[in-house]
Amino acid sequence: MPSGLVALLDDISVIAKAASASIDDIGVAASRAGVKTAGVVIDDAAVTPSYVTGLSPARELPIIWKITKGSLKNKLLFLLPGALLLSEFLPSAIIWLLMIGGAFLCYEGAEKVMEKLGAAKHGATLEDEITDPVAFENERVGGAIRTDFILSAEIMAIALNEVADETLVMRGVVLAVVAIAVTVAVYGAVAGIVKIDDLGLYLTKQASNAKQAFGRFLLRFVPKLLVALSVIGTLAMLWVGGGIIVHGTHEVGFHAIYDIIHGAEYAVKGATGGVGGVLGWLTYAGLSAVLGLILGSAIAFVLHKVLGVGADKAH
Repeated sequence: MPSGLVALLDDISVIAKAASASIDDIGVAASRAGVKTAGVVIDDAAVTPSYVTGLSPARELPIIWKITKGSLKNKLLFLLPGALLLSEFLPSAIIWLLMIGGAFLCYEGAEKVMEKLGAAKHGATLEDEITDPVAFENERVGGAIRTDFILSAEIMAIALNEVADETLVMRGVVLAVVAIAVTVAVYGAVAGIVKIDDLGLYLTKQASNAKQAFGRFLLRFVPKLLVALSVIGTLAMLWVGGGIIVHGTHEVGFHAIYDIIHGAEYAVKGATGGVGGVLGWLTYAGLSAVLGLILGSAIAFVLHKVLGVGADKAH
């Protein structure tokens, strides 16, 4: 009996170690996949606060919660099973889906740049009059969830590409971990961002002069933060989208763009000594963003000027 108990405990120990190793493997794989999605995640966090701008402060968190639930549904019920089916039965399609998503990010980023430079805006803007708050809120939530679906598809495709060599079960677990972690991180951050001004207003009404001063600082800081997030989000779209095109074209056999951009990266890295790693990466990211801006502008021109898509909504 004692020897049997010892053997049982030994078996449990082996199983526990295996489970621990599996958890570590999942964590490493999820981290690796998550890092690659950082640019899209930044853009997602930068875009989302705009969907509650102009609405009642009391509706901000409920709206973000609606979008969060829609985002989880997008990722876990639709995108994750679709990604696993593709990876199992048609893995060659993943790179093309990545490039389609990358082209979309380039288009979105380029359109934002063109609008800032004075081009016509397409779709509803914050300056439009709100006549029906309920309908407007539902439209905002629906628009946010649709945008989230596209960004989430890109996140899942990038993550899947990083764990393509893992088993089906491991791919599924890693994608689920990435989906939940990204959603919580993005919408948790968004919820915090949109309530900073409420905290600032609260502090300005306190008796302490220090609290009042900090509250006024927060009220001045929030608009600048939202502008900064918008700029960062646009740059992230162009950088990530352009980078996906650079690597995607290389993987399907067209090497010219990849060779030029990475050649410039390595040249800068080799010529700048101790800071070469940072400057080399910045060169790569900057050239990828330029490529994204050129490609996105071309797509926008074809859509709006040649095909007339969105022409009726331009203002």
